[in-house]
Amino acid sequence: MRLNELRDNPGSTRPRKRIGRGIGSGTGKTAGRGHKGQKSRSGVAIKGFEGGQMPIYRRLPKRGFNNIFRKNYNEVNVGRLELAIKEGKLDASKKIDLDALIAAGIVRKPKDGLRLLAKGELKTKLTLEVNGASEAAIKAVEGAGGSVSVVEFQASEDDAAKSDKVDPRKKKRLERAKKA
Repeated sequence: MRLNELRDNPGSTRPRKRIGRGIGSGTGKTAGRGHKGQKSRSGVAIKGFEGGQMPIYRRLPKRGFNNIFRKNYNEVNVGRLELAIKEGKLDASKKIDLDALIAAGIVRKPKDGLRLLAKGELKTKLTLEVNGASEAAIKAVEGAGGSVSVVEFQASEDDAAKSDKVDPRKKKRLERAKKA
C-alpha cells in the first residue's frame, strides 16, 4: 500500500449539504428557514428577548458577589511531593518552596502562593516553606520527621507589573480597603 492509495472506508464520509442552491436540491428557495418572520432574515438577535415581557434574567434577583481579596493558591498534596522525590524531580535534602516546585514542573504559575494538603502518604523527611497548610498536612510532614514553616506570600516584580494592569475600578476599591 502506498500513500496515494489511502482511502476512507466507503460510505464513511458524505458531502456537506449545500443550502439555497435551487429548487431541485430540496433546500432551495427559503433554504430551510420557512416563510417570512424575523428568523427567516439575516441579523437575528433574539436570545433572551421575550416579546417585550421582562426577561427572566432581569426578573430574577442578583445573587452572590466576587470577592476582590480572594486568594488563589496552588494546592499540592503530600503524596504528590513523595512521588516527585521518588522520580528525582525534587531533592529532599534541600528546602522545598514554591520556586523549587516550579523548577521541578509540579506547579506552573506562582498564583497567590502555595498551600499544602494532606492527601497521600509521606515517608520522606522534608523541610517545607509554604503559604498555607492544613493541620493534617502539617501532622503528616512532622510525622515523617520533617518540618513546615508557613510564611506570607511575596509577589515577584513580574506579578507587581501585572497588578498595574488591574481594572481601575478594582484598583480604587483595593486602595480604599487598604486605608480602612
